[in-house]
Amino acid sequence: MGKRAFTFLNILAVLVAISSPVYAGTVLITEQEASLPPERVAVGQRGITRGPRVELIQPSEKTHSPVHFQIRFRSFGGAAVDLETLHIVYLKTPEIDITPRVKPFTQPGGIDVPDAEIPAGEHFLRVEVSDSEGRTRDSVFSLKISP
Repeated sequence: MGKRAFTFLNILAVLVAISSPVYAGTVLITEQEASLPPERVAVGQRGITRGPRVELIQPSEKTHSPVHFQIRFRSFGGAAVDLETLHIVYLKTPEIDITPRVKPFTQPGGIDVPDAEIPAGEHFLRVEVSDSEGRTRDSVFSLKISP
């Protein structure tokens, strides 16, 4: 009976793991958050800065969820990107800090979320990061997700 119970518990653990959100994808933005009023997004020009470059890597056309969400960081002048300063905000009213959702997928070279769940629509994110010299850069990105 002991061996049979052990086998049953192993099967049960596998079933629970398969049905967990980790296998279904990572929820980057919820439907409830997407339904909030948008924040006014001001996209302006910046002066020349040596702060880390923040680049969104995505197809130019609309894509479907789940999406491979990637952001690349690039530092300059021998400085390193300081991941402790990373801050990602979903631009809604009120603003929503989604940094904890992407932290497990963050490395010095950027962010790589293989299966990010994002509702259909256009979503604006502000990504801010500093380097080891204290230079900061923030960038606003638009994600367009088709139904």
